[in-house]
Parts: sequence; C-alpha cells; structure tokens
Amino acid sequence: MSDRKPVASFPGYDVLAKRNTLSWNEATRRVIDRRLSLSREPRFFSAEEWQTLSALCDRILPQPKDRPPVPLPAFVDDKLLHDRRDGYRNAALPPQREAWRRGLAALDAAAQDLHRCRFHELNSDERDGLIRRMERGTLDGPAWAGMSSALFFKQRVIPDIVLAYYSHPTAWSEIGFGGPAGPRGYVRLRLDRRDPWEAVEASAGEEASARRANARLG
Repeated sequence: MSDRKPVASFPGYDVLAKRNTLSWNEATRRVIDRRLSLSREPRFFSAEEWQTLSALCDRILPQPKDRPPVPLPAFVDDKLLHDRRDGYRNAALPPQREAWRRGLAALDAAAQDLHRCRFHELNSDERDGLIRRMERGTLDGPAWAGMSSALFFKQRVIPDIVLAYYSHPTAWSEIGFGGPAGPRGYVRLRLDRRDPWEAVEASAGEEASARRANARLG
C-alpha cells in the first residue's frame, strides 16, 4: 500500500503493438480484446459494494496517475458475475461470491464503527489501518459472520486483485511480458537471454536506447 510512482523498467514498450504480429494468435486476440472491453460499471456488485471495492483496490494496488488505470474492480466484478472459480476453496471460507459480499460489508461496518463514515470515504491512512487489521485477522465483528478477516484478505482480496492486475496488457507492458507468444513462441529461455521480439529492459543511463528499441518491437 504505497503511493510511490514506480520506475519504468521497459520504457517505450507497449505489448499491444504485438496484436497483429506472429506473437499473438487469434485466440489470444479474442481474450485480450474481451479484457480491454470490460464494462467499467458494476454488474454483479451493488453501487455501494462497488464503491467499497474500488477504494480497497486503490490501496491494495495503487496505480500511476500518468496512464489509464487497470480497471481492477471491473475484473473482480466480472469474475463473480460469471462465477469463475479457482478450482479449490479453503473450507473455512464461504463461496467466493458470498465471501466478497460479506467482506466488503464488514469493511464498511468497521469504518462506520471507527470513523463514522463508509470505507471509501476514509483517507488513505485510515483505509490502510483497517486493511492491516484485516490482514492480521484482528478486524472482527458481527458483519463478518464468523468469516476470518485474515483468510478473506489472504485468499480472496490479494489473489483476486493482484491476478486481475497482471492479466491486463498494461501490466504486461510494465514487466516486459509479451503474452502467450503463439504461434511464434519463446526460444531463448536461459537467464538474461531474450528473443529479438521481447522487450528491452533499461539499464541505468540507457533508458533512451531501451525506449528506442522497444518502440520498434512488434
């Protein structure tokens, strides 16, 4: 939970430049097109739950202000709308839809008890304080209905939000990932080796040359 702006490791790199190249096949294009076109409005959550989820996403994974954000609430909402499950579940947690609804309501209840306002109305430090208590498992009360706040944090909040972020092309560009790369495939798999179509990581003092190289990739 930090507002520090990350340093660009792959300046000038945009994975979407690969869309119509050999790096991506039609199946990849369809998947990514769907991710880019997700509704920015809630379809599973209520308007109030969406506000709480959005505020939680903002603190779990703050994003730079100089680019459009990855729509993390939309990804979580879409997963629950279609009830796409992980294939396993801790028996101490309810099913994911119920867990999320209960957890968001409990966060709002805790904010009301401590600060007399809803979670999304808190400042960053106040939100972080509640999130840390949730992580430690010391955030409790009737709204949790017996669900462990620590388990909710570790097995729902973090995986669902972080995996959503790194499934988006914006995150791929940040980490220099080219996507599934089918049918082209990856060949140079050893440490510190890269295929010619992979992003160039910037070394200190070489940001400009890395930017030029990445702008030519496809």
